[in-house]
Amino acid sequence: MNKLTADFFLRDTVEVARDLLGKYIVRNIADQTLICRITETEAYVGAIDKACHAYGGRRTARTQTLYAAPGTTYVYQIYGMHYCLNFVTEPEGVASAVLIRGCVPVYNEDCIAQNRFGVDFAQLSRTQKKNFLNGPAKLCKGLFIDKQLNHLFCGDNALFLADEIDELSLSRRSDDFSCHTGKRIGIDYAEEAADFPWRFWVTED
Repeated sequence: MNKLTADFFLRDTVEVARDLLGKYIVRNIADQTLICRITETEAYVGAIDKACHAYGGRRTARTQTLYAAPGTTYVYQIYGMHYCLNFVTEPEGVASAVLIRGCVPVYNEDCIAQNRFGVDFAQLSRTQKKNFLNGPAKLCKGLFIDKQLNHLFCGDNALFLADEIDELSLSRRSDDFSCHTGKRIGIDYAEEAADFPWRFWVTED
């Protein structure tokens, strides 16, 4: 597998968010490997972004991970029960990250479906398939991601991102899909930052 390195994340956060579309999330747990392709992301830039947990240099027990080295995982909990997966960007000490908002399964989809709904993929209803991993909490549940995976260093075998997965014939060219840009979701409180066009998603050609 061609793992993404820290250099990939050591760049402008918005560019990283766009470039992550079509890349792969690889989750290794026990004797299972789960793989999904990223279809939706959002960028969060602490220095100027009131929607970012570390806006204005805020440092708490939760946000400390945002200041870690590029490529580090940032997993946080929402509503006391769901998790969201992010990857830290830009130089260490600069609080920015990309939220993984959505993906589609490409390997071991039955295990992912069992995590989400307790049945194999073929047994899912049309609605369940349509809404399978199209949200940050949904994909974390499907990939069995929780706070134990917070602050993993880039490339950790338990959870990493890959550009190509040749042995499974899953690699895709960057022109296999169309990229769309718009406002981020669920951040109406963020004043002017609510209008930043930092959400990216794909429709496949």
